[in-house]
Amino acid sequence: MLAALTPVLIFVAFLLLLLVSLSAPIIKSIFLFRLTANIGSSLLNTGASGSVAFGVWGYCISAIDISIVGIDHSTTARCSSTRLGYTFDQTVADALHADDLQNLISRTTTGALVLHPIVAALIFIAFLASLFALRRGTFTSRIPAILAFALVAIPTTVVFLIDLIFVALVRHKVRDVSNGGVDLVWGNAVWMTLGATVALWLAMVSSCAGVCFGRRFVFDILSLPSQLKNQKDSQTGKILDRTSHIDGFCLDADCFSYL
Repeated sequence: MLAALTPVLIFVAFLLLLLVSLSAPIIKSIFLFRLTANIGSSLLNTGASGSVAFGVWGYCISAIDISIVGIDHSTTARCSSTRLGYTFDQTVADALHADDLQNLISRTTTGALVLHPIVAALIFIAFLASLFALRRGTFTSRIPAILAFALVAIPTTVVFLIDLIFVALVRHKVRDVSNGGVDLVWGNAVWMTLGATVALWLAMVSSCAGVCFGRRFVFDILSLPSQLKNQKDSQTGKILDRTSHIDGFCLDADCFSYL
């Protein structure tokens, strides 16, 4: 039961991180954070509001609503090109009506977000390893699989911490520069990365628990009554050995192995 749960958890982690890797501007509804600005003035009853959602590969600007003397006007929504590393350029500053935000973050900082697809690829390899370990069901296949789970759980945790620190740093800088005129909202991509991290650690725990229970099954096999020695399987006709290891099958609480 625990062994079968491991591939499911790893696949969930892979799917979550894959979606984060395809965040804005590819999938507009998934983003790391969103900046919103709502600027108004009593002079001529003017106001403007807009928001920009930032993902791994760029950003998407929502439709900007502008009101002048009670006359409303909206601009069309648009997204940046998909690229590695981006900054708060003039387009972002104009959308939020905050020139002080320009070049607030560097391309090097956002370039670190490329770790998302890299780690997603590693998780998929771990998923294949978990299927292999589940099919073999032996200690020699499960122990390397557990090591593989640990090797992907650790970088996934690092990626989550990068997201957390990155968004918190941007939030702090935006507050200092805009004096509260621009608000930052945490995106769902950060929590999806957290979900992938938790799923991977649970997968490693369940895999370790499966190995521990497998060892208990070995002791159960060795303690079978002696009358089961050389008992034949009614379907295959093969002899069952109670003193062998766990490469065989389990029936209820008793496990046997083929000679």
